Order: sequence, then C-alpha cells, then structure tokens
Amino acid sequence: MAKSKADISGRVRDIVQPILDSMQLELVEIEFGRVGRDAVLRLFIDKDGGVTLDDCTEVSHELSLTLDVEEVIPTHYTLEVSSPGLDRPLKKKEDYIRYTGRLVKLRTYEPFADDAGNKRKTFLGTLEGIHDGSVRMTLKEGQTASIPLERVAKANLEFEF
Repeated sequence: MAKSKADISGRVRDIVQPILDSMQLELVEIEFGRVGRDAVLRLFIDKDGGVTLDDCTEVSHELSLTLDVEEVIPTHYTLEVSSPGLDRPLKKKEDYIRYTGRLVKLRTYEPFADDAGNKRKTFLGTLEGIHDGSVRMTLKEGQTASIPLERVAKANLEFEF
C-alpha cells in the first residue's frame, strides 16, 4: 500500500494511464493532498477539442473502482476528475510544441533576463515553441525571451479576451 504523496501519485498515474489511453485522453496533472481534514485526489485530463462531462465521469468511475480494490490511498478521500481549464498548465515539452502561437504566462524559479537584458521572474507573451531545450516567447512588450525549460517553475495558457 502506498503511503507518501509521491508514492500515491505515482501509483495513481500507473493505474489511470491505461484507462486514459483507451479513451484517447491525456493526463495533464495529478494533485493529492489535504483540504482541511479531508484527503483529495484531483486529476486533470484533456484531449483535442476538450474533455466532456461524460469523459470525466467515465474516468472517475473506472479509476475509483481500481483504487478501492487495490487500496492505493490508505484513508477516506474525495476523487475529482476535471479538465485543466482555460489556463491549462504546460508541463511537458510536447505541451510547449502543441500550444505554439498561444498566449502564455511563464514564471521562473529565479530572475532571468529577456533578450533585451531586463531581469524578471514572470514572462507574458506568445509562445514561439521550444528550441534546444529552451522555451521561446515573444513578450507583450515586443522583446523576445529564451528560457531554459529546467528554469521554468510554472507555465500556463492565458485566456485572450
């Protein structure tokens, strides 16, 4: 039986991946933790064209049956399965390729200089893709930035009005 957050998340990933593969869905993120006194397992799933309520319901049903049988989570928990939303996080190299041309907000672990020499931790602009292990962006102010992927703390799509 898994005990740590990392063990539980890893075991859930192993269990859910074949379910998602059979439904042509992508696992975006797994979150496991406490909300107050309750344990919550959240899965964010996606597919081209977006996920439906039926997709979330089917994944939730299939996954909860297996998790209960295998006793992966040693306490009472709530399972939530949903889409990543309009501000979808970019987690994998493939995400940066797929969403080239979209508006992205990116944060780095420490201040990093854009191509004009301005140091900052937050970058907002159009994603130009990933080249030689660096995320390329054209920033809202007009300059460009090339940020090594390993220095990215968080990146999300931004909704354009």
